[in-house]
Amino acid sequence: MTHHITAPELVGVADWFKSSYSGGSGNNCVEVADLTVTHFGAVAIRDSKDPAGPVLLMTPEAFTDLVAFARNSRA
Repeated sequence: MTHHITAPELVGVADWFKSSYSGGSGNNCVEVADLTVTHFGAVAIRDSKDPAGPVLLMTPEAFTDLVAFARNSRA
């Protein structure tokens, strides 16, 4: 079962911050919120250009793997 969630549903729950892996040009910005201590138990990711848009929820382990992949894939 998939639960679709948008950023407005997380108002008051999520404290968003821009990822250090986001591009400096402002075109490739990703924001992250740590929801591991909430009932979501996940890390939330959204496109900073669409703050009211969809949110991807990942387990902390999957997020760690994603960050490691991004770090190792940098040219």
